[in-house]
Amino acid sequence: MPLRLTRRLLPHPLLTAVLVVVWCLLNNSGTLGTVVFGLILGLLIPILTAAYWPDRPPVGRPIGMMTYCLIVIWDILKSNLTVARQILFISNENLRPAWIVIPLDLKKPEAITILAGSITLTPGTMSADLSDDGCALLVHAIHAPDPDAVRDDIKDRYERRLKEIFA
Repeated sequence: MPLRLTRRLLPHPLLTAVLVVVWCLLNNSGTLGTVVFGLILGLLIPILTAAYWPDRPPVGRPIGMMTYCLIVIWDILKSNLTVARQILFISNENLRPAWIVIPLDLKKPEAITILAGSITLTPGTMSADLSDDGCALLVHAIHAPDPDAVRDDIKDRYERRLKEIFA
């Protein structure tokens, strides 16, 4: 199949795969009918929305994106336990909430959006604002005795990986 036709029928192959998997998970079923309908959705939705994604960034490392997702899921699970412990066992006077400015090395808006979403999905932290020039992200942490360590952790754990993925 020529590349032009393949690109037209499958404009976002990764999105197609994700839509099929999400459809099967939402239906809690892996039957042939569910997979086929998920495949139909996975093919139609990217085709219908392709015009809205003219400059989609190439994901240079799809395996890196999957690894990134697993890291975020692990951090969400771990942070749930940490926040529960903080709420149950640390008095309000001993909590050290902080506003932290994260200087960004990321330039692609999609990568910045994924970073902000990852921070917000992780319990105990929330992305609050992006600077007008897109060079800094304001994050609130429910308990950050060392705000610099939180900033460094976000830059190393999330931003560094996203820079590699969206390079």
